[in-house]
Amino acid sequence: MEKKRKRLQEISLASENPALWNKPSEMQKLNKEKTFIEKAVSEYEAFQKGVEDAEVLMEMAIEANDESTFAESKSEINRLEKVGSDLELSRVLNGELDANSTYLSINAGAGGTEACDWAAMLMRMYMRYAEAHDYRVEMLDSTDGEGAGIRSCTLLIEGPYAYGHLKAESGVHRLVRISPFDSNARRHTSFASVFAWAEVDDDIKIEVNMADVEVETFRASGAGGQHVNRTDSAVRMRHLPSGIVVSCQIERSQIQNREKALKMLKAALYEKEVEARNKKKLEMESGKKANEWGSQIRSYVMHPYQMVKDHRTAHETNQVGEVMDGDLDPFIMAYLKASLNGPITVKAED
Repeated sequence: MEKKRKRLQEISLASENPALWNKPSEMQKLNKEKTFIEKAVSEYEAFQKGVEDAEVLMEMAIEANDESTFAESKSEINRLEKVGSDLELSRVLNGELDANSTYLSINAGAGGTEACDWAAMLMRMYMRYAEAHDYRVEMLDSTDGEGAGIRSCTLLIEGPYAYGHLKAESGVHRLVRISPFDSNARRHTSFASVFAWAEVDDDIKIEVNMADVEVETFRASGAGGQHVNRTDSAVRMRHLPSGIVVSCQIERSQIQNREKALKMLKAALYEKEVEARNKKKLEMESGKKANEWGSQIRSYVMHPYQMVKDHRTAHETNQVGEVMDGDLDPFIMAYLKASLNGPITVKAED
């Protein structure tokens, strides 16, 4: 805490430097760091004060032999226990990129129209999650499914520690339900893959040899209206040495789409380099297992019973509707807590 408070003083002094006022990118970076640190300090101070107040309340209850005050203090202690657990968990989010915003790609797998609809349901789920956490969401790329849903999409989710939390979502997600597209009302199983990688800022220098990049332009797709261009403004980039492919079609200008696609590519290449530096034997697509049976990290069962279960941590709930409305914190927290003990693998299904 003392280091954080000292850093806040340094940022405050730096912000008063007139020379910095003409450098908006540096000022923005300082303000972003200041927001992160202030949040950490205020959360810890509030927790510390809460513990002190609870101790006083408990002493008063015991001294006065007051059951109602004792019950009140117990309730406050239970609340503080959860807050303390969350603060302890923040130790896990100390990776080089955990505090950054994140790109999130969703791809429909086996299951045809049903899988495309499932991919669209996941996209809505993550948008609701982002909304609940005051994150900003930008749709960078989307391909409609045949008949319903989406074939794929890429979101940019901006906010403190968006990547640190949503990296828990990388993997294959399985849906079991009565298909609304089946006139015989049969049960169907569908798959979609999710992959998260951190956004990197301009301070991290990543050299990309454009001779190794295949650039393709195409006409943006969408439901119509302002989202569809009459020119080939959308951009897709394929990094030939690594096989990484990114695309962006959200902007009207091909130049702007090209800039965003290049930033996405740099972020993807940086993450791959970080993994190599940490001697991980995983490549960029490590989080994407086969989009089919037996490789899922989480199952969402809507029929014949209601259950969402994470196969890495065994955390589960029967509140499927709440999960689909973005209530992912219990699953993310279970994953982060489990990661304290080392790499997490998918456990065999029951």
